[in-house]
Amino acid sequence: MVSRKMGRQPGLPSVLPREFYTRDTLTVARELLGQRLVRLLAGERLSGRIVEVEAYIGETDRASHAACGRTARNAVMYGPPGHAYVYFIYGMHHCLNVVTESEGFPAAVLIRALEPVEGLTTMRRLRRGRPDHELTNGPARLCQALAIDRNFNGLDLCAGGPLFIEPDLPVDDEEVETGPRVGVRGDEVALTLPWRFFVRGNPFVSQ
Repeated sequence: MVSRKMGRQPGLPSVLPREFYTRDTLTVARELLGQRLVRLLAGERLSGRIVEVEAYIGETDRASHAACGRTARNAVMYGPPGHAYVYFIYGMHHCLNVVTESEGFPAAVLIRALEPVEGLTTMRRLRRGRPDHELTNGPARLCQALAIDRNFNGLDLCAGGPLFIEPDLPVDDEEVETGPRVGVRGDEVALTLPWRFFVRGNPFVSQ
């Protein structure tokens, strides 16, 4: 589990820099594991260590929202790296992604699960009494627990605003597993690419 090996290190910058996100999407996805997503809500820090992510890369990725080209919905994916892409699904759930690579190329990493660290009392209230292991173990659940919605779509995660990602200790390679992305549609390639990264044995991984 992440918590055995991680703790905030003195001297680390408070926000992941833009350069972190400008790299290859698979590299960013892998290295997001163990970093800390922070939401500032009414003066309180709600945060969790990232333990599961998925990568979506380019218009040729049939599982990506960009597979149909640029639209009003996915326009943030084509924008500058280091920004939040938040979308609404099934008429009830929000999902948070971070934009990667270069402006004009649609790529992003979906944050699928967090290990809660700060603000658990508020997370429990926002998740309507769900048990702790169900607070943030899925993309929609973590958005509900951290009060993330479409108002954050396009937000610069590098600006130190109400939502950002802090650097933390990395997760060792032997603790990381990969596999196909969850619940995606598309061709056989999209359904089988091992672009899901997660921390082995962590109880907050979505499945």
